[in-house]
Amino acid sequence: MHTGPEPHAVVHEPLVEARDLTRIWGKGAGAQIGVTGVDLRIDRGELVAIVGPSGSGKSTLGALIAGIDTPTSGSLVVAGTRIDRMKVDQLAAWRGANVGIVFQDFHLLPTLTAQENVELAIELGGSGAGRRLRRRAARTMLDRVGLGGHHRKLPAQMSGGEQQRVGIARALVTQPALLVADEPTGALDQANGHVVFELLTAVARNGTTVVFITHDLALAAAADRIVSMIDGQVASVTAQRSSGALATGITTAMATGVAP
Repeated sequence: MHTGPEPHAVVHEPLVEARDLTRIWGKGAGAQIGVTGVDLRIDRGELVAIVGPSGSGKSTLGALIAGIDTPTSGSLVVAGTRIDRMKVDQLAAWRGANVGIVFQDFHLLPTLTAQENVELAIELGGSGAGRRLRRRAARTMLDRVGLGGHHRKLPAQMSGGEQQRVGIARALVTQPALLVADEPTGALDQANGHVVFELLTAVARNGTTVVFITHDLALAAAADRIVSMIDGQVASVTAQRSSGALATGITTAMATGVAP
């Protein structure tokens, strides 16, 4: 897949706007804080890394942005919709139409082929597309992520890197405005992690907003901005160099294991 060094266009209008976003489980002395008082804006077309130590709230923040979880308080607008006010069934329908999600552990259904796993995302997205259209879209997306010869393979017949690329194809096949990836390279070796991360940056350069959660600062260094989380709060938001240097930065980071 082409991942040339041309810069991607970040449109300076918000896709994600969080105000005083808080997620707490339980009450009183036993309450567990996921995130608290988070203010964050992510623009359309940005590649944003959320980093922090274990328990810092980075995965909780990602889940809230993706509409997997709901906040205890605060406001959250994503793709023009106030999703913090939605009921669970409304949120599920909205998520299927607007957000692609990539998981560390792939989350592919083991009895379905690569193509069928991707087709399922279209069906659950509620587009009403017929079987022939779903099949064509799934095959096209698998081709785009470099899996043209793997349409009929089951997950067990593919490597971890190939399964993660199926996961990315599944996340992108509905053409979402936002892609959220939680530790997308965490279960992969360095070579496969490199391929997967280059694919995510190519997605961002093509205009999709990409938010990825990682503990790897070398990968985060290739993002447009780094959001650092500590104790459930945003400790800092750091703008990176011009996004035209993304491809070089990724290659350097993955090859050396240090931030470029």
